[in-house]
Amino acid sequence: MGGFLLFTILLYNGLWFDLKRGYLWNGASDQSQWEWYSTVVAKSVLHFQNPFTTDLQNYPYGVNMAANAAMFGLNIPLAPITLTFGATLTWAIVLTAGLAGTAIGWYWVFSRHLVPNRTAAAIGAAFCGFAPPMISHGNAHPNFVVLFVLPFIALKAFQIARNVRPVRNGVVLGLLVAWQILLGEEPLAIFGLTFLVFVIAYLVPHRAEIRGMLAPLAKGVGIGAVVALLIAGFPLYWQFFGPQSFHSLLHGPAGNDTAAFTRFATQSIAGWPESAADVSMNRTEENAFFGWPLIVLVVVLTIWLWRDVVARALAITTYVLAFLSLGVEITVAHQDTGIPGLWKWLGQLPLLDSLLESRLAMGCIPVVGGLLAIATHRVWTAAAEQPESLDGKQRFPLRLVWVGAVVAVLLPIAPTELVTHERPLSPPFFADGIWRQYIAPGGSLVPVPLPSTGEAEPLHWQVDAGLGYPMPEGYFVGPTSAEDRSGRYGAVPLPTSDLFAEVERTGQTAEVTEADRTQALVDLRKWNADVLVVGPRQNQEALKSTVELLLRKPAEFVGGVWVWDVRALTA
Repeated sequence: MGGFLLFTILLYNGLWFDLKRGYLWNGASDQSQWEWYSTVVAKSVLHFQNPFTTDLQNYPYGVNMAANAAMFGLNIPLAPITLTFGATLTWAIVLTAGLAGTAIGWYWVFSRHLVPNRTAAAIGAAFCGFAPPMISHGNAHPNFVVLFVLPFIALKAFQIARNVRPVRNGVVLGLLVAWQILLGEEPLAIFGLTFLVFVIAYLVPHRAEIRGMLAPLAKGVGIGAVVALLIAGFPLYWQFFGPQSFHSLLHGPAGNDTAAFTRFATQSIAGWPESAADVSMNRTEENAFFGWPLIVLVVVLTIWLWRDVVARALAITTYVLAFLSLGVEITVAHQDTGIPGLWKWLGQLPLLDSLLESRLAMGCIPVVGGLLAIATHRVWTAAAEQPESLDGKQRFPLRLVWVGAVVAVLLPIAPTELVTHERPLSPPFFADGIWRQYIAPGGSLVPVPLPSTGEAEPLHWQVDAGLGYPMPEGYFVGPTSAEDRSGRYGAVPLPTSDLFAEVERTGQTAEVTEADRTQALVDLRKWNADVLVVGPRQNQEALKSTVELLLRKPAEFVGGVWVWDVRALTA
């Protein structure tokens, strides 16, 4: 367990040794977004405010924090650390605890309830904690890294089914499920689907056992459901029915290419970034990438361990989840086959329609880890049962050969250090509180360009400003409009926001018309804008010139940024 923790710290050493400016580069804008969530939740705790809503982004409409990846299950208990030392330390703690804790959790369950051999359990658990998809999400998505609750949910469900203290284990199950809901619902949904496939695969040849499980399951799961709803019921209500809630977040087809399973991830020893990028959405969504040696080994293990009922169920679950992750239509090396995938039908179900189907491949991780643990235990047992040689020769080194084979298979997909760059310090305008001179109660600060999914630096500035002012638009998930409750990333941009984004993209000063000036005034009033700010960035001069043309007002350089006081225009 200590080894898992030490290894995780080494993976994140660039972050741990620069907690002031360290930034996980392959995560794009996500570190700034998550640190913002962490800080907002901590501030809510400090001031005894509702942590499930805020108007610090998307002003004046606000953001439904319960419908975003705010991870209340860790950000609330870690609020004192965030308030005292800053959100980057919380970010580092959560990611490190996530990878190491997931490996430790599976080791605990494997070593006590799957195999008696600690080496076998350690090999399987190491894969569960550090498989390529875990490392990929470890750049940016702590909700897909903090999975240490899931092995214990599975354990309690099995114990209840076996009629082991169903009442007490039902209470514990409810507590665990509630905690996981407050950590990440999408990983819980993927795990639940994986668990269901495993249970079906296990029980089909053992149908006679089902009747004896029904009564304890009804009691234990029923109690667990009550406990979970008592804790997570209000956050769930706020998520689905509170202000700025939405009913679904449609991504479009996002299944894995079959080639993604046999290739190596960007941040693995055998990885090639170009090869991985060819069949993935981005560096944080390399959801398969198990490498062809492991794929071959899983097929071999399936044949070898087929008569073991648990191993067979694990193998079947692996193939089913891998197939589901291919999405609505199977793609082979960029070629659409026209063959529909199972997700074509399952993906239309409520809640599942918001799930990114390529992530279903993550359901393969714990079941492959279980297969590796069972296989290693089998080898250790076989080695111990080898008869002594009559001629004094040493016995065949079966364990050594197996360890060598496992190393040969897993070493190419072993993770490399996560890439960390030094991010710029916030300008003094934000860090030193100069902004207070420009914003009145009820007013907002408008960064130019406005914050969005690809523009999260203003969130970092806002955090360094102590969350003292709100901003319009932003990087979050919310409804498309008051009439259209389908989800989308960020706000629907107003025309002036689109104008600024185009200038940022092209680097060319906009040809401003009178219609643009009239629209800008309308938009500034909708945002309750007090001040516009162009910070240090690419194409700064073009953005500055465009704002000057729009407002017919020269910029003022204050605290490392260009500012325009517009209170007289928006009053």
